Amino acid sequence: MTAIEIARQLAALDQPEGAIKAYAVAIHESGADDPAIQLEAALYILQNGGDYKVSYSALIDLYRRGCFQEDCLSIMTQAFYEPNVKLLKTRYENNCKLLAKYPYLFRKDFLDFEFLPLRFYPFDDDRFVPYHVQEDRFGEYIDFKRPVVSRNFFKDLEKPVLARDVYSQYELEYLNDSVRPSEWVGRDNHVYLHYTDWAEFCAHLQCLNLRPLLEDEKFVFLIGDEVSQYPIDFKERFGADYGQYPVKPLAVREVNKLIWHTQLSTHNGGDFFNEIFDGHPNLIAMPSLMMKDIEEQIGNWRTALANAKSSKEAAQALMAGNDPQTTRILHELRSLQNPSDKDIFVAMYLTSDIALKSMDPAARIAPAVFFQPHFPNIVYSLQVDQKNRTVLKSEVYDKTVQSPIFRGFKYIKTFTPMRRFTTSHGATVKFMYQSSQKEAKEGEAQAVVPDAVSQRVLNRSFMVDWLDRLYADSALVRFEDAKLNPKATFTALAAFLDLPYTQSMTYCSLNGEVDPESLAGNVRGFDPAAVYRTYDEYVNDAERTYIEYFLRDAYEYYGYGFQYYDGGPMDEDRVKELLEGFTTIDHYIRDTWKKIYKKATVSVNDQRVEEKVELDVQNQLLENQVKSFRENRVKNSEILMRGLRFVNRHGQPLHMMPKLELDEALLEQPLYH
Repeated sequence: MTAIEIARQLAALDQPEGAIKAYAVAIHESGADDPAIQLEAALYILQNGGDYKVSYSALIDLYRRGCFQEDCLSIMTQAFYEPNVKLLKTRYENNCKLLAKYPYLFRKDFLDFEFLPLRFYPFDDDRFVPYHVQEDRFGEYIDFKRPVVSRNFFKDLEKPVLARDVYSQYELEYLNDSVRPSEWVGRDNHVYLHYTDWAEFCAHLQCLNLRPLLEDEKFVFLIGDEVSQYPIDFKERFGADYGQYPVKPLAVREVNKLIWHTQLSTHNGGDFFNEIFDGHPNLIAMPSLMMKDIEEQIGNWRTALANAKSSKEAAQALMAGNDPQTTRILHELRSLQNPSDKDIFVAMYLTSDIALKSMDPAARIAPAVFFQPHFPNIVYSLQVDQKNRTVLKSEVYDKTVQSPIFRGFKYIKTFTPMRRFTTSHGATVKFMYQSSQKEAKEGEAQAVVPDAVSQRVLNRSFMVDWLDRLYADSALVRFEDAKLNPKATFTALAAFLDLPYTQSMTYCSLNGEVDPESLAGNVRGFDPAAVYRTYDEYVNDAERTYIEYFLRDAYEYYGYGFQYYDGGPMDEDRVKELLEGFTTIDHYIRDTWKKIYKKATVSVNDQRVEEKVELDVQNQLLENQVKSFRENRVKNSEILMRGLRFVNRHGQPLHMMPKLELDEALLEQPLYH
């Protein structure tokens, strides 16, 4: 029996729960080919308490395909529009009343609600589908609160901000929260919002909440040809002389935007990107910071604030002396009843000489915090859930998304550098091994080389869950593009991050030092040598082929050509052959781990002491360690051979983070492949 036959039979037997499930399957199986089935299924699900979103989507699809349009519109109107029309009308009328009194909207002939050109059909609490009345068509889904800044509002800060047809509640709030009041910067600093069509502007007032946006009177609304008035001379027209005001120091809670420079994995060129953003006038930027150190410092600040009787005493506890900036910021924190981790985090940046060295205190916009939290290593693991789906898990990822630092920022832009996987892997093994050797010479606790190949292929932090707030507005940037086509790359990256592309982004620096050596042996500045290094001493062809094959979807999506995998079919025997060829990584594992097993910590009379381990026992422990790595490789390979489809712990599919697209006209040489 087909799904529609099962659905009809269950419906006839008065078993709506089963019928709803079968009808939902029928929509996907045969609805596209048979509109009548799709309409029947949508109606039954809607009338019998099923997921209304299934019916909503099916009815919209039918209407757009020109099928049963009169019926679909009637059902949509009765089921979704009419129950919500009172709310839409009330919101519209409230916004009209507010704007009627607003001094910087110069047109007041608001349309009657019944004559608005758009009807908004709610899909859920945030999303709508507009119906264009005169054109008899449904538009695309709109989420007015979608946490994405979709354009480069702050591309040019020489003049006040001018933006066209902004209908996003999120973006309007972003502009209101980011642009400093004119009185605080000593010049006209209003946000000029140009709306090209008055009727369309009125129609969107059904869905926007303007009350919190009008209180500070930052916005100037220009309708149609009124844009020719931009920028308005406020002194001449309104008697407002902003030039009489001094620049006001930045307050902690003015900083609401975080630019999260993620550490996808090790040795992807993160320091290079930090050096590009060093010195940007609209950022509070510092080099990479260990996440655990940041959390520890926040704790120290909180303790100092709690125990000190004055701001000066708190500054002394933090060993800041009598620095006036630190004292001012601490005084502000003390005035807040319950400063959050985000407040203290911002305060730490605002008292850093490095972070403030190049920031423009008189800028039109509040600066963003530029933050790259660093971790010793980012490790992912694979699990297969009850529905036979591959689940990715990472403790570092979980800790990051749950961090109160991140959760405290209202606006988050995320960008992730990526470097060719085999190259970054080779660089990682080199760094790990050399660090181990250095620590051994200096008598420190020695680091070891882990199974870095497995860690590399399992690290899919370039795949994101769109329900995750930290990745809702994210982009991936290729290290090779940044090195070989810096102008195109950083112009595009500045636009994505909603920053001006400044002179400071045309060179590398660190705390003012131009072209620093971020790590001994690293190339400096825009030297492209790092693009072409292969690290043959630290990775062999079997390991590189394995990496390319099991990351082949990322290679294709992000525009990397294979250098070792031949593109041919892969079966279990060939994978087994590759695994047996992991001689280079196993060499470094053995060389570093064998020193770990020379001594063992034992308990003697309740004391922990080190004892020398017999050579035979050392060798056996080492072999057991290598064996466990090899067994884990086989297990992971078996899971990955089922296909490169991954879900989060809630079963939701993960998607590739969008790649930053470059303007071809700005390319200095062909794109790297």
